Amino acid sequence: MQKMPLTERPNWRDHARDVGFSFADMHGEPYWDETSAYAFTLDQIEMDIEDPATELHAMCREAVAQIISSEQLMERLAIPEEHRDLVAQSWRDEDPEIYGRFDFSYNGEEPAKLLEYNADTPTSLYESAAFQWQWLEDQLAAGVLPEGTDQFNGIHEALVARFAEVFETGSDLHFTAVAGNPEDYGTVEAMGWAAREAGLGAHYSDLDKIALSEDGQFLDDQDRRIAVLFKLYPWEDLLRDEYAAHIAGSGCLFLEPAWKAVLSNKGLLPVLWQMFEGHPNLLPAFFESDIASALSGQGNAKSETAPAYDRAQAQFAAGYVRKPILSREGASVSIHKGGDIIEQSTNTDYAEHPRIIQAYAPLPEFDGFRPVVGAWIVGQTCAGIGVREDRSRITQDLSRFKPHYIIA
Repeated sequence: MQKMPLTERPNWRDHARDVGFSFADMHGEPYWDETSAYAFTLDQIEMDIEDPATELHAMCREAVAQIISSEQLMERLAIPEEHRDLVAQSWRDEDPEIYGRFDFSYNGEEPAKLLEYNADTPTSLYESAAFQWQWLEDQLAAGVLPEGTDQFNGIHEALVARFAEVFETGSDLHFTAVAGNPEDYGTVEAMGWAAREAGLGAHYSDLDKIALSEDGQFLDDQDRRIAVLFKLYPWEDLLRDEYAAHIAGSGCLFLEPAWKAVLSNKGLLPVLWQMFEGHPNLLPAFFESDIASALSGQGNAKSETAPAYDRAQAQFAAGYVRKPILSREGASVSIHKGGDIIEQSTNTDYAEHPRIIQAYAPLPEFDGFRPVVGAWIVGQTCAGIGVREDRSRITQDLSRFKPHYIIA
């Protein structure tokens, strides 16, 4: 894994504007950055990222089955009690999943380490699936990259195939996101594009325009019944919304399904460690309430957790990360080492939530930036990657998206 300086395409911003990539620059900073790219070997892609991500997703599905059958775990993941049956029933009904994104710390030498799973509403889909592929084709044509250079990117094709697998040709799907957010709309439009290629109808409606009919069905902004809804709106918010009470009786299939609420929650990480302790792609993780006394040196871990914590103690002594079970863009996350906080997010929007403690896996550093590898799951297999980098140890909302390629 290398970071390689490369010549930018001379008119890439014009192309971005033409295709509607309106968030290529955000907050006065570049978001898409092709002044360099990350280069991987084929073995690194296949053996260190693709295969482990597919395996981890299967493990996550095992975790869903365990979590929904445990009132204690549903409580620890803060799934609202009144909607736990909805979450569990969506799993029992085998409501289909479409996509998700694992975030890995990976340095090209050691096993990729799972930092978290964005299983419900992951963004950066358009730039991962489409814009970086166009970058590859343009750079090959310009001779910037040698002939035979490839990219791990079958994301769009996999989405088309997944929609075709789940829905009959001609089915109507609806897509929604919060109005006024170009990045969210870019993700939703990338999904709609794939659905249309799969022979499906794809209708967009802003989230605040969705209504409820007198007989309890969801309606779009043209009063059409919504039978299938892809919502770029997280379940942790939706389950606390007044409309949540109407979901079960609406006859509407939600994408991602309600059972994804337990995978997009960082409480998943200690559950995975409990189930698969020692897996090479997992980091030791525990609920903070179980190990707080031991971590501070003022007592012991809870009895059921103590043996596993003792086995992981050396890794925690080297550093750990405190994360709220619900958090986005690194909000309310802090990194601890040697008794000190070495970095913390200035965004404290999720500070009120319970926390988990995860062993610290430092991101590699290239030219002052630290990359996170996002491995995209479509259906149940890994279909491609996107790389974001940040100057901070905590990847936040001002991170940059970097293209990647496989060394020929």
